This record gives sequence, C-alpha cells and structure tokens, in this order.
Amino acid sequence: MTHLTLPTARDLAACSLAAQHPLTRLWVDDTARLDLLAEEHAFDLQLATDLDLAAGRAEFLDVGQPPEAFLNRWVEVRPDLRAMLSIRFERLDPTRPFVDVSVTSRPLVPADVPALKDAAEVAYGAFHPPRLRLWSAEPLDGWPARLPGARPDMRVLAAPLTELRAGQVPEGLTLAPTRDTSRHAEAARAYAALDAAHPDHTRQARLLSEEDLQEVMDEGTMFDVLWQGEWSGYAGALAETKLGLPAYVVQELLLTPRARGQGLGAHLSTLLARALPEEGRVLLGTVHGENLGARRAALKAGRYDVGGWTWVPLG
Repeated sequence: MTHLTLPTARDLAACSLAAQHPLTRLWVDDTARLDLLAEEHAFDLQLATDLDLAAGRAEFLDVGQPPEAFLNRWVEVRPDLRAMLSIRFERLDPTRPFVDVSVTSRPLVPADVPALKDAAEVAYGAFHPPRLRLWSAEPLDGWPARLPGARPDMRVLAAPLTELRAGQVPEGLTLAPTRDTSRHAEAARAYAALDAAHPDHTRQARLLSEEDLQEVMDEGTMFDVLWQGEWSGYAGALAETKLGLPAYVVQELLLTPRARGQGLGAHLSTLLARALPEEGRVLLGTVHGENLGARRAALKAGRYDVGGWTWVPLG
C-alpha cells in the first residue's frame, strides 16, 4: 500500500460521480452535482489532515489509539486504483470498528476486493476491524452480494418528488403537520412490536430520537400519519445533500400496528412527496438490504434502488 498526495475535493467528486447509478445522473446536471459532491468530500479531506479533529475522535472513542491513527488515508490499492479509507465505528460503539471505503478513483470491480481488504488491514489493523464497507451502484443481487461472506448494509432508494407525487393514495390515509412529540412513546412501542415480531429488525432500523423528531418538526417537514382519522405513525424528511443530490432525506416512515398489513406503507412516500415544499429535490431514504418489507414498499411507491453499501469480512 502506497500513501499518495491527497487529491482535491473536486478530484474526489469526479471519482464519486463516476460510481453513481446512471439513472441519478438524469435527475441533476453533472456540473451542479460535482459542486455538491465536492462539498461532501471536503470533509473526507478534513478527516485526512485535521489532527485536532482526530484527537477529539480518539478521546471520545477511547480505544487506545493515538490521534494520527484516526486520520483518513488516500492509498494506492492497485496500480490503477486509489481509495480513500477511513476508520469508523457502528453507531459510535468503540467495540464495533470497521473500515469504510469512502471513495475510489474508479468504480470497483470484483477483482479489486482482495487488494482493498489488504489495504484496509495495513491502514487500520491496529483497530482490529472485522469488516470492510464498500459502496456500489450494482443492484442488491449484484457482484458485491456474491463476495465470500458478504452481507448487505443500507440501500439507497430515491426518486424525484415530481415523479412520486403522481401516485395514488387510498381514501382515509392523510398526513398532518406534527405539532409536538407527545406520540413519540407510542411510536417507540410500534418499533418494539416490530422488533419482537422480527428480531432482525433491531439492526435494520431505529426510531429517530425525540430530539431528532423535534429537529424535523422545527423544519416543518415532519408529519403525523392519519388513517381513518386516527394517529397511525410518522412520515418526515430533512433537506440535505446526499450522494451529490439535492434531496429530502427520509428521517422516518412509520406505521403503527393498527395500520399495518393493509398495503399502506408504499403510499407514505407518495404523501410525503406531496407534503414537502421544494419540488426540485429528490426523496431519498436508506433501507437495509434485508428489510424486505420496507424495500418493497419503497419500490412500489416508485422509488428506485440506486445502489448501496456491502459488508465484507476482513481477516
């Protein structure tokens, strides 16, 4: 593994754009998207150079490694492939380190993975990370899924608001602005019921915190789901840039038990798209690749699977 001179944020943006799903390049002009991607990747470069930031991470995570060990690395993986690697921790849990492949100089192919794993081990072996996470615009059953020991992580399901708004919605299903957090405990019980019925759900999705709920409410983009006049869940999103797309990123799409099992889930994307004010954005949400119900609902609503992350074992 060879350490290289760091690229610019614009260089990383060009690399990242090349790895995106071709459908998404029809939604936003490449020039505008490069600008947005450069803003996103500027943080990757800060994580590669800012020792104060690294020291803060080292102190917070307290895993016995010096600040410089937390810096991102821009490395040569193969003669024609360079990668920005970073050490991450699932849900900020110090016992769950992994190596993230933030961006690569060209889209990955299967033959790259052994060398990528070796580079990750050399860069961050001191953390003993058991897994590597990589991005690909390949479909859920594409080549990343066929790597030895691979498991899906989150998939990105997205579509322009203008497309989603055209969907049909059953009579009696509506949204209303969320005025307070008084239903958060009821939403937590709905998640608990799902977790009890589907044990894998606990690692696939989490209810947003009461503080995060308040943040989305403050932006005016959190809504109560009403089914036949009764509170039946949440639907909300925040205006952000994701994958270089001007997006509304889904923060919550939840139905309570009384509204489940009636095919209503797919219609929440339609209703949310209609309720959000900036029509030039994309509605974008991440769904775990193994959360088949949520994924089917998003696809049925008209959102497209435009890629996702895959876990690959190290060691």
